[in-house]
Amino acid sequence: MAKRFQGIFAPLTTPFKDEAVFLEKLKENIGAYNTYGLAGYVISGSTAESVYLSDDEIEALVRTGKEAASSRKIVVAGTAKESTKLTLDFSNRIAESGVDAVLIRTPGYFKSRMTQEALKRHYLTLADGVKVPLIIYHIPRYTGVDLSAALLSELSRHEMIAGIKDSSGNMTFCAGVMPLLDEDFDYLTGAGGMLMPALMMGASGGILALSDVAPALCTRLYDSFIDGGQEKAREMQYKLVSLNQAITLEYGIPAVKYALDLIGLFGGPCRLPLLPLGDAEKKRIRAILNELGLISPAKNRKERGRRDE
Repeated sequence: MAKRFQGIFAPLTTPFKDEAVFLEKLKENIGAYNTYGLAGYVISGSTAESVYLSDDEIEALVRTGKEAASSRKIVVAGTAKESTKLTLDFSNRIAESGVDAVLIRTPGYFKSRMTQEALKRHYLTLADGVKVPLIIYHIPRYTGVDLSAALLSELSRHEMIAGIKDSSGNMTFCAGVMPLLDEDFDYLTGAGGMLMPALMMGASGGILALSDVAPALCTRLYDSFIDGGQEKAREMQYKLVSLNQAITLEYGIPAVKYALDLIGLFGGPCRLPLLPLGDAEKKRIRAILNELGLISPAKNRKERGRRDE
């Protein structure tokens, strides 16, 4: 299997209205994202609040997203469950929607029993039965489970395991595992703050919540690096540090959604129990976006008028 998951992928948020999935706004957001140089989209990942979604809601989101996405965009769907059987069944159900791959995080509820052997059996069983390529999702911050470099090296050689989204933020892991991977395996960082360092180590790109809010800046960084403009890429990485820190590491999905509202896309509310940002947090996000030139003057005037009412 040749490399195919290269570039910057946006892990889309899930629009809600009165706690219901708002499919029309997902279409509108994707229509806007289609105009950028993104490689594709991840639907029902962590940024989509997938743990709060039903199977039927995820399927509706995937089908709507696939329909709205440009034919040039790759569409990946998060399909993880805690058991291998349920993950495989749901992955193949979602595969019928025409997605290009499924993203499957490590199971973590019984984390003390998630040994490297258990993870190996889990992913090899999935790979032997799944109808579309799978991408491993490594996010120990949420699951409490770490993949070893040795296991990932072995898994990378299965023809149906196409890559990994590594959201560990561990540059040592990235640098150590990269030389061990199969040449056709795509390593995608999930950490916007280390996009350029990961590319320098040989990463294929990233699946970045940062790119939901700043798609042009993220794709420009990637393109500059690929074209040999490392100095320009380094400048872009420095520019994105404060935004990545705020929306990815500190405030999370409520900040991503608030930022989307500010830049003219639909963010809207999160699903409970996630709460909206407080006033001080909103002020910080607005200041960062203004500094990066991501809020239009008209939008700023509108917001100032609203505060003066």
